[in-house]
Amino acid sequence: MGDQRLLSAYRIRRGADFRRVYRRRCSASDDLLLVLGGPNDLPHPRLGLSVSRKVGGAVVRNRWKRLLREAFRITREQLPVGVDLVVIPRPNAEPTLAGLLRTLPRLAAKVARKLPGS
Repeated sequence: MGDQRLLSAYRIRRGADFRRVYRRRCSASDDLLLVLGGPNDLPHPRLGLSVSRKVGGAVVRNRWKRLLREAFRITREQLPVGVDLVVIPRPNAEPTLAGLLRTLPRLAAKVARKLPGS
């Protein structure tokens, strides 16, 4: 088992990268998450988080972000390579690590299949 830290190389931080994924309009969703994806030409997936105030106050938003980063870190080996994933939690959904561990790889695989060249 390799390094399990969530390095900055695995995060989407630039606004231009977020805009590129949003323009792509390739998505998959369920009652917990909306996942948008786009190609990144890297040998690994990257995670971007967009947690709005519709989800809740600062404490709730920060909990979502912590759980999403942890789910990404744990399931990184199961996620498709070469894909940028922007994850948006659904309002009124209750975040649990177990639920995110189930849904994140499934939705990421759906998004990757929709991308051209997959």
